[in-house]
Amino acid sequence: MNPFKTFTGIVAPLDRSNIDTDSIIPKQYLKSIKRSGFGVNLFDDWRYLDPGNPGDDHTKRRINTDFILNQKRYKDANILITRENFGCGSSREHAVWALMDYGFRVVIAPGYADIFYSNSFKNGFLPIVLDTNIIDRLFAETFAKDGYTLTIDLEQRSVITLDGTAFLFTIDLNLQKRLLQGLDEISITLHHADEIKSYEKKRQMETPWFFPDAKTGD
Repeated sequence: MNPFKTFTGIVAPLDRSNIDTDSIIPKQYLKSIKRSGFGVNLFDDWRYLDPGNPGDDHTKRRINTDFILNQKRYKDANILITRENFGCGSSREHAVWALMDYGFRVVIAPGYADIFYSNSFKNGFLPIVLDTNIIDRLFAETFAKDGYTLTIDLEQRSVITLDGTAFLFTIDLNLQKRLLQGLDEISITLHHADEIKSYEKKRQMETPWFFPDAKTGD
């Protein structure tokens, strides 16, 4: 994963609660496990007026001009603000992939479904929790100004508005470190490669019958 650095991004407001993972990326698009190519189908049922399927030419589908992401002012958004219980429903990791493939780096909400929250950090995506009254303010400011931006400072655990107001958020220190350093679970494991090799060698010496094809010598 790429390290998560401080950045300033355009905000898109999705003023809905209980957005489930099937709304984020519908089930018909879950066949691929490449982690890419899902952005065009993010919020598919809301972005388009006609149904879609894998392999469709989505440029030819009818656009729902009322949907927030189809509005020109939010075209290049990479920060999403939304409401309570974002990412509920099934545990599909594709939901995070779709958000990231579209271009989002951060989502800000009052709360998340547990599995979506966990999947986010596994993929270098930052789900920020802020109080509802702060979310209300961010919605109001976003709707009031074209190209409204926020600055996300992960190291300081803060969301900074255009007028310089900083809203602090809570994050597990280990998860914060992983994002700052760009570490996924495999990378973390590889940091202990020498200990793993040492354990495997010791295990082979103690129980050689479990490793009939292994060499026990140096």
